[in-house]
Amino acid sequence: MDCVVNLRYDEISEASQAALDAGVPACEVVKAMGGGMTVVGEKYEAGEYFLSELIVSGEVMKEGMKVLQPHLKTSDIKKKGKVVIGTVRGDLHDIGKNVVSVMLGAAGFEVIDLGVDVSSDSFVGAVREHKPDILGMSALLTVTMPEMELVVDSLTKVGLREKVKVILGGAPITSEYAKKIDADAAARDAVDGVKICSAWVEA
Repeated sequence: MDCVVNLRYDEISEASQAALDAGVPACEVVKAMGGGMTVVGEKYEAGEYFLSELIVSGEVMKEGMKVLQPHLKTSDIKKKGKVVIGTVRGDLHDIGKNVVSVMLGAAGFEVIDLGVDVSSDSFVGAVREHKPDILGMSALLTVTMPEMELVVDSLTKVGLREKVKVILGGAPITSEYAKKIDADAAARDAVDGVKICSAWVEA
């Protein structure tokens, strides 16, 4: 947990291995790292940490997971819910999306990351295939925002819209825009997005 909170990228692999060697179950180490990500989120909201720290903490978590993954059984960690996430077609920005993906994973979600420049057909296909609880879409460019509406409309046309919560993210996105295109929420940032998704599956 300390390595995640204090952004100690160089120490996380060794610390994770040491915990395993001491007999701590891998799932408990993951939970501790998840707790660290929660603290990082709180520091971000308090203005003590910034986006750069959020990104680094996510990388620290990923590095620790490389050590822990082989020791995790699927039954060890009960998943909170499933999220399909991606940056919409025409947009290649992924820093915010990647931070959200890591933080959702740390919060206990199974995350299917479709990457960047994702077409509406790909989003719809992923919702049909994976049956997620939540679909997350990101756009950093105002010119790519209409893609989000296209995805929501496509989900409605094929009868999948009622089966999934839709959350939007990215600098130009507002809750007013989310309402206008019939999405369920807009996240101010990664921390806010994880809170919204957690509230949905815990409701």
